[in-house]
Amino acid sequence: MDAHQAHIDQTAAHLRERFTHLTDKKDIFKDPDFKMLYGLIGRAEPQDRPAVGKLINELKMEFERKIAEVDLADEITETIDPTAPFDKNVTGANLPGYLPLGKGSLHPLADELENALNIFRHMGFETTEARELDDEYHMFDSLNFPQGHPARDNWDRFTTDEGLVPIAHTTAMDNRLLRAHQPPIANVTYGRCFRNEDLDATHEHTFYQIDGIMVNEGITLGDLLGTFKVFFENFFGESLEIRTKPAYFPFVEPGLEYFISKPASLGGKAGEWLEVMGCGMLHPNVLIEAGIDPKRYTGFAWGFGLDRMVMLKYGIEDIRHFESARLEFLRKFAHEN
Repeated sequence: MDAHQAHIDQTAAHLRERFTHLTDKKDIFKDPDFKMLYGLIGRAEPQDRPAVGKLINELKMEFERKIAEVDLADEITETIDPTAPFDKNVTGANLPGYLPLGKGSLHPLADELENALNIFRHMGFETTEARELDDEYHMFDSLNFPQGHPARDNWDRFTTDEGLVPIAHTTAMDNRLLRAHQPPIANVTYGRCFRNEDLDATHEHTFYQIDGIMVNEGITLGDLLGTFKVFFENFFGESLEIRTKPAYFPFVEPGLEYFISKPASLGGKAGEWLEVMGCGMLHPNVLIEAGIDPKRYTGFAWGFGLDRMVMLKYGIEDIRHFESARLEFLRKFAHEN
């Protein structure tokens, strides 16, 4: 056994030396001297064979560990300073090329959001971006949603550990706007909303909403109907018919669902209608909560999902495309320079 161990130790020393010079470290297992070690097991006395086999196996495991360490070292990249300018970390031939500016374009939602806001601005509305985190008071209490009322369930929301609410509708800004201004008030609120939705082609947990209010003496339902006939005709670029049907939203009374005749540009035919938003006359309780006298002032409110309007306008079949960052989708909306 001593002779076998001496032979194994001598061979192992030679193999370790050769290992340091190998380009592919795994070639050590192809070395003839390494292969010859296994012949010692058959030549050893029967009682010595387990010990000889153990020594050879330990040497094999030693090389396997060394190979693993080399592989891991090859995977580790050079440490960079993430706070440094880009060219301080990557220079010369390794510096990637920049995409031509002419290949970029606005996201379809950003493009159509600005289009919609410009229509409202030309109609005399101010525009305000909604905050993305708010509280239960502005989400519900200030908008005539009583505590525990089942209507709250229609806005299935997320909450943070601190009790804040990622807004489920931009209507959450209405109380602040009503308190911040004296009538006449004409304001459009826009921004991202978040709801606990099961995702499919028509439902997304993150989406954009456009919401607004108009308050003054003598505001009527006719003002609401006419305002949005003008808006949607400008948005779709053609003359449209409108109709409404009753609906329930706690912050308006009466509440309406607003329909437009399906635009001809979308393949619309006579008698085809699209429901585009919820709206109505501001509930007196909402005005009172904001410190406005409902006996003197009246107003209307509305809200619609921008994503759905853009889907209708461009024939987009799946709302999930907007958040996908897929270039093949976004390139369809690139404007020629």
